[in-house]
Amino acid sequence: MIARYIRTFESADPAWFYLHAFCQVSAYAIGVAGWGTGLKLGSESPGITYSTHRNIGIALFVLATVQIFALFIRPKKDHKYRFYWKVYHHSFGYAILVLGIFNVFKGLNILKPEDKWKTAYMIVIIALGGISLLLEAITWVVVLKRKSRKSTKPYDGFNNGQS
Repeated sequence: MIARYIRTFESADPAWFYLHAFCQVSAYAIGVAGWGTGLKLGSESPGITYSTHRNIGIALFVLATVQIFALFIRPKKDHKYRFYWKVYHHSFGYAILVLGIFNVFKGLNILKPEDKWKTAYMIVIIALGGISLLLEAITWVVVLKRKSRKSTKPYDGFNNGQS
Protein backbone atom coordinates (compact mmCIF):
# COMPACT_ATOMS: atom_id res chain seq x y z
CA MET A 1 0.00 0.00 0.00
CA ILE A 2 2.94 2.30 0.63
CA ALA A 3 4.25 2.05 -2.90
CA ARG A 4 0.80 2.38 -4.42
CA TYR A 5 -0.50 5.34 -2.43
CA ILE A 6 2.29 7.30 -0.77
CA ARG A 7 4.48 7.68 -3.85
CA THR A 8 1.70 9.76 -5.43
CA PHE A 9 2.82 12.62 -3.23
CA GLU A 10 5.97 14.15 -4.69
CA SER A 11 7.11 15.28 -1.23
CA ALA A 12 7.30 11.61 -0.15
CA ASP A 13 10.05 10.78 -2.67
CA PRO A 14 12.29 8.82 -1.92
CA ALA A 15 10.95 8.02 1.57
CA TRP A 16 8.08 5.95 0.12
CA PHE A 17 10.60 3.67 -1.61
CA TYR A 18 12.56 2.99 1.56
CA LEU A 19 9.34 2.36 3.54
CA HIS A 20 8.15 0.01 0.81
CA ALA A 21 11.45 -1.88 0.75
CA PHE A 22 11.51 -2.12 4.57
CA CYS A 23 7.96 -3.48 4.74
CA GLN A 24 8.59 -5.97 1.94
CA VAL A 25 11.84 -7.26 3.42
CA SER A 26 10.12 -7.57 6.82
CA ALA A 27 7.21 -9.45 5.23
CA TYR A 28 9.68 -11.71 3.45
CA ALA A 29 11.39 -12.51 6.76
CA ILE A 30 8.01 -13.43 8.27
CA GLY A 31 7.28 -15.52 5.16
CA VAL A 32 10.59 -17.36 5.53
CA ALA A 33 9.63 -18.15 9.13
CA GLY A 34 6.29 -19.48 7.88
CA TRP A 35 8.06 -21.50 5.21
CA GLY A 36 10.38 -22.99 7.83
CA THR A 37 7.45 -23.77 10.11
CA GLY A 38 5.71 -25.53 7.24
CA LEU A 39 8.80 -27.60 6.47
CA LYS A 40 9.17 -28.60 10.12
CA LEU A 41 5.50 -29.49 10.59
CA GLY A 42 5.52 -31.41 7.32
CA SER A 43 8.54 -33.46 8.29
CA GLU A 44 7.06 -34.24 11.72
CA SER A 45 3.70 -35.30 10.30
CA PRO A 46 4.27 -38.35 8.09
CA GLY A 47 1.15 -39.37 6.20
CA ILE A 48 -0.58 -36.05 6.77
CA THR A 49 -0.48 -33.93 3.65
CA TYR A 50 -2.35 -30.77 2.77
CA SER A 51 -1.31 -30.59 -0.87
CA THR A 52 -3.11 -27.38 -1.89
CA HIS A 53 -1.89 -25.42 1.13
CA ARG A 54 1.65 -26.80 0.69
CA ASN A 55 1.76 -26.09 -3.07
CA ILE A 56 0.48 -22.55 -2.64
CA GLY A 57 3.10 -22.06 0.10
CA ILE A 58 5.83 -23.26 -2.25
CA ALA A 59 4.56 -20.94 -5.01
CA LEU A 60 4.46 -18.03 -2.54
CA PHE A 61 8.00 -18.71 -1.37
CA VAL A 62 9.30 -18.83 -4.95
CA LEU A 63 7.41 -15.71 -6.03
CA ALA A 64 8.48 -13.79 -2.92
CA THR A 65 12.11 -14.81 -3.36
CA VAL A 66 12.10 -13.68 -6.99
CA GLN A 67 10.38 -10.46 -5.90
CA ILE A 68 13.07 -9.74 -3.31
CA PHE A 69 15.69 -10.08 -6.02
CA ALA A 70 13.81 -7.40 -7.95
CA LEU A 71 15.42 -4.94 -5.58
CA PHE A 72 18.82 -5.83 -7.02
CA ILE A 73 17.90 -5.92 -10.71
CA ARG A 74 15.68 -2.81 -10.86
CA PRO A 75 16.58 -0.75 -13.95
CA LYS A 76 16.94 3.03 -13.67
CA LYS A 77 13.77 5.08 -14.28
CA ASP A 78 14.77 5.99 -17.83
CA HIS A 79 16.07 2.53 -18.85
CA LYS A 80 14.34 0.92 -21.84
CA TYR A 81 13.49 -2.21 -19.82
CA ARG A 82 11.97 -0.35 -16.86
CA PHE A 83 8.42 -0.73 -18.22
CA TYR A 84 8.78 -4.52 -18.44
CA TRP A 85 10.35 -4.68 -14.99
CA LYS A 86 7.41 -2.74 -13.55
CA VAL A 87 4.92 -5.11 -15.20
CA TYR A 88 6.75 -8.10 -13.71
CA HIS A 89 7.11 -6.43 -10.29
CA HIS A 90 3.44 -5.42 -10.06
CA SER A 91 2.22 -8.79 -11.37
CA PHE A 92 4.30 -10.76 -8.89
CA GLY A 93 3.31 -8.42 -6.06
CA TYR A 94 -0.42 -8.80 -6.69
CA ALA A 95 -0.07 -12.56 -7.18
CA ILE A 96 1.70 -12.82 -3.82
CA LEU A 97 -1.01 -10.74 -2.17
CA VAL A 98 -3.90 -12.81 -3.54
CA LEU A 99 -2.23 -16.19 -3.00
CA GLY A 100 -1.17 -15.18 0.52
CA ILE A 101 -4.69 -14.19 1.56
CA PHE A 102 -6.13 -17.36 0.04
CA ASN A 103 -3.50 -19.59 1.67
CA VAL A 104 -4.17 -18.15 5.12
CA PHE A 105 -7.82 -19.16 4.65
CA LYS A 106 -6.67 -22.64 3.60
CA GLY A 107 -4.48 -22.82 6.72
CA LEU A 108 -7.33 -21.69 8.95
CA ASN A 109 -9.55 -24.40 7.45
CA ILE A 110 -6.84 -26.97 8.22
CA LEU A 111 -6.39 -25.82 11.82
CA LYS A 112 -10.12 -25.34 12.47
CA PRO A 113 -9.68 -22.66 15.15
CA GLU A 114 -12.59 -20.99 16.90
CA ASP A 115 -14.72 -18.93 14.51
CA LYS A 116 -13.49 -15.70 16.10
CA TRP A 117 -10.04 -16.17 14.49
CA LYS A 118 -11.40 -16.51 10.98
CA THR A 119 -13.76 -13.60 11.65
CA ALA A 120 -10.88 -11.46 12.92
CA TYR A 121 -8.81 -12.27 9.82
CA MET A 122 -11.74 -11.41 7.55
CA ILE A 123 -12.29 -8.11 9.39
CA VAL A 124 -8.62 -7.19 8.92
CA ILE A 125 -8.70 -8.08 5.20
CA ILE A 126 -11.97 -6.18 4.67
CA ALA A 127 -10.65 -3.16 6.59
CA LEU A 128 -7.46 -3.12 4.53
CA GLY A 129 -9.55 -3.45 1.35
CA GLY A 130 -11.72 -0.52 2.47
CA ILE A 131 -8.66 1.59 3.27
CA SER A 132 -7.26 0.71 -0.16
CA LEU A 133 -10.47 1.83 -1.88
CA LEU A 134 -10.42 5.13 0.02
CA LEU A 135 -6.74 5.70 -0.76
CA GLU A 136 -7.34 4.78 -4.40
CA ALA A 137 -10.03 7.48 -4.65
CA ILE A 138 -7.75 10.05 -2.98
CA THR A 139 -4.88 9.07 -5.28
CA TRP A 140 -7.00 9.55 -8.39
CA VAL A 141 -8.19 12.97 -7.16
CA VAL A 142 -4.57 14.04 -6.55
CA VAL A 143 -3.39 12.69 -9.91
CA LEU A 144 -6.24 14.27 -11.87
CA LYS A 145 -5.80 17.65 -10.13
CA ARG A 146 -2.07 17.54 -10.83
CA LYS A 147 -2.73 16.62 -14.46
CA SER A 148 -5.26 19.45 -14.94
CA ARG A 149 -2.88 21.97 -13.37
CA LYS A 150 -0.11 20.95 -15.75
CA SER A 151 -2.36 21.17 -18.82
CA THR A 152 -3.55 24.71 -17.98
CA LYS A 153 -0.11 26.14 -17.23
CA PRO A 154 1.17 28.54 -19.88
CA TYR A 155 4.25 27.49 -21.79
CA ASP A 156 7.37 29.61 -21.39
CA GLY A 157 5.39 32.35 -19.69
CA PHE A 158 2.97 32.71 -22.59
CA ASN A 159 -0.50 31.37 -23.13
CA ASN A 160 -0.79 30.78 -26.88
CA GLY A 161 0.62 34.22 -27.59
CA GLN A 162 -1.91 35.93 -25.32
CA SER A 163 -0.94 37.90 -22.28
